[in-house]
Amino acid sequence: MNKNHYVAIMAGGIGSRFWPMSRTDYPKQFLDILNTGKTLIQSTFDRFAKFIPAENIFVVTAENYKSIVIEQLPQMHAANILCEPSRKNTAPCIAYVSYKLAQLNESANLICAPADHLIFDEAAFENICLDALQFTSNIKALVTLGVKPTNPNTGYGYIQFEPLAVSNNVFKVKTFTEKPDKDLAKTFVASGDFLWNAGIFVWQIKNIVKAFETLLPEIHEMFDNEKSHFNTEREQEAIERIYPQCVNISIDYGIMEKADNVYVIPAAFGWSDLGTWASAYDTLEKDYLDNAVAGDNVIIIDATKNMVHADNKKLVLLQGLEDFIVVDTKDVLLICKKDKEQEIKEYVAEVKRNKGDKFI
Repeated sequence: MNKNHYVAIMAGGIGSRFWPMSRTDYPKQFLDILNTGKTLIQSTFDRFAKFIPAENIFVVTAENYKSIVIEQLPQMHAANILCEPSRKNTAPCIAYVSYKLAQLNESANLICAPADHLIFDEAAFENICLDALQFTSNIKALVTLGVKPTNPNTGYGYIQFEPLAVSNNVFKVKTFTEKPDKDLAKTFVASGDFLWNAGIFVWQIKNIVKAFETLLPEIHEMFDNEKSHFNTEREQEAIERIYPQCVNISIDYGIMEKADNVYVIPAAFGWSDLGTWASAYDTLEKDYLDNAVAGDNVIIIDATKNMVHADNKKLVLLQGLEDFIVVDTKDVLLICKKDKEQEIKEYVAEVKRNKGDKFI
């Protein structure tokens, strides 16, 4: 393993579209959504630990999730759990780990990845990541991994790339498009020169710091002014000063869509961002009526194409439904049409307005 290779696992989100299983105090990255025997963050850590030194794996999360990370990843170095005082999207999150690493190892080459993605072909994923690390070690590049689309999904962002490779399976990015409508998504998939944006990035630390300096100078200035405190006992105090001043912005909007040195590696490694219950439905095995069931005691009668999740100890009997999401937890029962799953975040807001935070 290369001592200059690092990973930042981003684990601060609340996964509101996976409500009611995902809750503010225990979000989806810490859950075994698909009943695999591992939580999503455990699977992510184990996936990277196969080719990245364990001491070089960092988790960036919210302060109130630190104890969960320690519990679920006891093999992690406690000092590698970085706690954000507030949620400010992915740009400040990536800035935090990047400016910290800049003080640790000026030759660091970093993969940034969400904690809650599902990847089936882990060998292919490892090869793509190593290819990306090799490319960024030689070229001043910001690389993103693009997944070859299998359908015109409107829940993903799309990346258009130039037709000629600049290196083996590496292409210059032309455009980013965030969550198109169905007709536009169909056009993208048919064209053959668009990929799903997997939200997994690879770059040398010095190059992403330069990108912050050029494209997000306010964030750069705040982190740069405090850099002497990183990797000392005063680091958390510095972060507490920085975050209230940071703009809430994604790395995609803040840097990737503006930079002129962005490249994409097309990949096929059996990927899902597990962003919604419909994506879980697509991932799980189906019964003969096309129902996807996570739960040991679910009985289905005359029902088809449903996504059902229930506690293994609870009996759930479903009759007569088609194309529904049914999620049963100890205090919430969700029954929702699958084609409305992108609106679950709005339903959560409605619950909060009517019932407060008790069920959130």
